Amino acid sequence: MSDHDKDFDFEPIPGIPKTLPKGETILWQGSPDARALAREAFKINWILSYMLIVVIWRAGGAWADGGLSLALATGLPYLVLTVAGYVVVFGLAWAQARGSIYTITTARVIMKVGAALPVTYTIPFVRIGTARLDVTSGGTGTIAMELTDGVHLSYAIMWPHLRPGYARQTQPAFRCVPNATQVARILSDAAQTKLNEPSVTRAPIGAAMAAE
Repeated sequence: MSDHDKDFDFEPIPGIPKTLPKGETILWQGSPDARALAREAFKINWILSYMLIVVIWRAGGAWADGGLSLALATGLPYLVLTVAGYVVVFGLAWAQARGSIYTITTARVIMKVGAALPVTYTIPFVRIGTARLDVTSGGTGTIAMELTDGVHLSYAIMWPHLRPGYARQTQPAFRCVPNATQVARILSDAAQTKLNEPSVTRAPIGAAMAAE
């Protein structure tokens, strides 16, 4: 199903570990939107809200005990930690988005994922059972692919490039991609075209002569 390609192999095209076979072409390539990935996968807004509540709580308690000066002295370090935490989480999301490339060809899906140690998975269309599209109001969205029986991927390695909130079976996903509806249409059309291709086999020469 999937090629667990070597991380340091030369890529003839970014996101493509090997030269594509003759007749196979790239239909689309893209990466996650860093802001959407930080918001949806890394839950940066929830983290920021929690840390701001801590800042207000600590500064408010200090205000009650010693007034404005004590509130500032107590709350400022927590506020600095809040900003630092926000920057770190967003940096992780940005690194994931920058280091990951999703590809749709005429025959398969290719996912290069990971920041520090990228891994490339190749998923032929025949191994994709169904695909699910979830779109946000901003147009970014996640396209999750349910794989056929017998295909298993590591949740830890694939995260966050998988269907959120669905741990029963790891479903690889184009996570937080811009223009997700258009990308889903490209994937659907390419898979349908590939699966509808006629299968042609060549009979042995001896069998062909006997038929004559």
